Amino acid sequence: MPENDRMEPIFADDAAIEHAANLLRKGRLVAFPTETVYGLGADAFNPDAVRRIFQAKGRPADHPLIVHIPSIDSLNDWALTVPDAAQQLAERFWPGPLALILNKRPEVPLEVTGGQNTVGLRMPDHPVALRLLQAFDGGVAAPSANRFCRISPTQAAHVAEELGDAVDLILDGGACQVGVESTIIDLSGDRPRLLRPGHITRSEIEAVLQAELTIITPQVTPSELRAPGMMAVHYAPVTMALLCPTDHLQRMVQELILHNKRISILALNATDSVLAEKRIIRVIRMPGQADDYAQALYASLRELDSLHLDMILVEQPPDTEAWRTVNDRLGKATSAYLPK
Repeated sequence: MPENDRMEPIFADDAAIEHAANLLRKGRLVAFPTETVYGLGADAFNPDAVRRIFQAKGRPADHPLIVHIPSIDSLNDWALTVPDAAQQLAERFWPGPLALILNKRPEVPLEVTGGQNTVGLRMPDHPVALRLLQAFDGGVAAPSANRFCRISPTQAAHVAEELGDAVDLILDGGACQVGVESTIIDLSGDRPRLLRPGHITRSEIEAVLQAELTIITPQVTPSELRAPGMMAVHYAPVTMALLCPTDHLQRMVQELILHNKRISILALNATDSVLAEKRIIRVIRMPGQADDYAQALYASLRELDSLHLDMILVEQPPDTEAWRTVNDRLGKATSAYLPK
């Protein structure tokens, strides 16, 4: 997109936040930072404004959105009932990267919920997001501010690069500190269900609820699509990306180079000897701690995607609870590599 067609981010000072709140009241789209990723926001009670989100992202209308709210008390404005479990989790983790799926009030637009009778709610833990929600004094529907199924943005510049002037204002609040989307817990039924892993872990949720979570896999039918990020393919670069175990990485590199493929690598534990091949275009070494890796993941994938190569090789992180969220995102962003 030509430079003059891009909406340039503006620093999120008090004047910019008040301007953003006014735009939301007029049914316009505002991108803003949260602790997880940048969101593409609209007045959640304005069906026309919500439809603009789907148009800007190229997102199917039956994919529900998460409504960002300014306080725990706001739950009652959106949920038909607030079960004890929801109250407990909100009091423990809000503001924070946790979204709750609850049965919706009748007046909540079906455009927000993807036609379902449940609504996703969360209170973000970012000063810009909270000031915007307080200035707007309402709920803001906000999926990630990127094209549907592509890499989520963790910097304001990512939003400008991808959405251009499809958004009316981009508030720049710096890089997102968590870097991956929120944990989603479904409390609309008889038993709590983990729909999407995130920074807040399964064990932390179960410790508060004193109950075991049912785990829902991403291979779901449309009628079961109760929350964002549940598709088997999501968060993906345009460049083909392959997930590869460490002990097969060198062989994979050699095979790809033999076939004249231009490759880059998102590395974790690979030795220098594996990565020393001069025909590898770019190597990004990722942090060894899961939370730090998650914070850097999307920006790193975007950097490699921007090189327009033939392949991004992603070294497989450990298969442990600590890495569950990272592996979830990588599994959806890449094609699995099964060594022969």
